[in-house]
Amino acid sequence: MYERIWSTCLGRLTAGRALSLCAALCTLGISGPAGASTITVFDPSGSETTIPSSINSKGAITGEYFDGSHYHGFVRAADGTIAAFDPSGSLFTYSYGINSKGAITGDYYDASGVYHGFVRALDGTITAFDPAGSKNTHSYSINSKGSITGEYFDDSGVSHGYVRAVNGTITAFDPSGSKDTYSLSINSGGAITGFFCYSADVCHGFVRAADGTITAFDPSGSTYTSPSGINSSGVVAGQYYDGTSNHGFVRAAGGTITVFDPPGSMETEVLSIGEGGGITGFYYDGTAYHGFLRRPAGAIATFDVPGDVNGTYPNSIESGAITGDFADGNSVDHGFVRTP
Repeated sequence: MYERIWSTCLGRLTAGRALSLCAALCTLGISGPAGASTITVFDPSGSETTIPSSINSKGAITGEYFDGSHYHGFVRAADGTIAAFDPSGSLFTYSYGINSKGAITGDYYDASGVYHGFVRALDGTITAFDPAGSKNTHSYSINSKGSITGEYFDDSGVSHGYVRAVNGTITAFDPSGSKDTYSLSINSGGAITGFFCYSADVCHGFVRAADGTITAFDPSGSTYTSPSGINSSGVVAGQYYDGTSNHGFVRAAGGTITVFDPPGSMETEVLSIGEGGGITGFYYDGTAYHGFLRRPAGAIATFDVPGDVNGTYPNSIESGAITGDFADGNSVDHGFVRTP
């Protein structure tokens, strides 16, 4: 996502030069292994790299784009209208999460080389924030009530999880024994998922309940567990490393874990779980990266954006719609939205 949050466990960082695809916006119909669907390709005006990060139940999308010198946030309405934005003082803006009401969260980099979190209201008002003691703040997810989660780094370079309530109150947290905590997703009930590390090579998944209780977990054989999302039913999806390759997993609210890989996958990266239990991400088959959709019952379908030469990378799913980016023959990334 964006930078796939952490490239060691969630993917690759993209960059590229400008190239228009049949103007800045075009619509393509596809059919294939994933079934009949429509894929719309889009780029904000002036974009040389477009990375959508999140889609909500109304079809609004947020993410960031690179104009050749800076990253800017954007929001794309369901009708295709795109608005760019930056918090005051931002040199680089990264927009990661959008809730059902259209509120957006992310972080930005200022002239002093410091990251700050922000929340953007539906009317466009932007509020910056930092947990106490933060030297760099990252904000990834906002739920339907407006609560936000992410992580911050202290002056020793140690990362801690936090949750920011709608009134602005920020609570920091760490699972027991954590040397670094990365908090990535919050659901409508206030439950949070992410991962924490004992060392650079040993990391575990966690779920933090709304009352603050933290439960650690790992799929069998995992040495590095990295949850990506949690839905309102408490179902968690993500990926884990078994010492050889990455595999997907889904953890039921009761704790049962099911592992999976798309057919032919050598590496599986899970980026999002929707409210209905659909899961999306991408996988590597030894030649190229492809998108996949795992339906709640477990069936997995694969897809590629037409014009994709260097990979299709879905980042978010909601109400059956998937958004992400794909790389063309010039390694330029463009946004897409796939609707059933």
